[in-house]
Amino acid sequence: MPTPAKYALDANLFIRGYRDRAGAAELKRFHALFAPYEFLSAVVVQELRAGFRAVDAVKRFDRTVVEPFLRRGRVITPTFATWRESGRVLATLVADDGLELRRVPTHTVNDIMLALSCREAGITVVTENTKDFTRLRRIVAFDFVAPWPAPHL
Repeated sequence: MPTPAKYALDANLFIRGYRDRAGAAELKRFHALFAPYEFLSAVVVQELRAGFRAVDAVKRFDRTVVEPFLRRGRVITPTFATWRESGRVLATLVADDGLELRRVPTHTVNDIMLALSCREAGITVVTENTKDFTRLRRIVAFDFVAPWPAPHL
């Protein structure tokens, strides 16, 4: 029997879940179906916490999202190897796409870190941002899927 895929959600899916009812329902359904196979990226935590303005919102996020993943040992963090490889990927993007390094958006660097740390952990990224992740996959192999993957049978 094949091993079920492991998944980590990109920040955009959490954000949509916080902003609208349909997004919240999709997020809740995903958590219910994939809880045994779901991981949380430290990169996503950084992106989400940066967007909260109210202290109580940060506390609620930590209590309801971060802490359950921490308790279960399901938080993935970039290693030194990931940071090192991210430099190569970023340099390739700059060279191939004509980007100026100082103008590379923060979200692009975060996408690189998410992709590489998930690859290292054998985890598939679930993202709405398929255009940027497709561009990254030209440079480095990793797995990602658009929302929402089919449940394991």
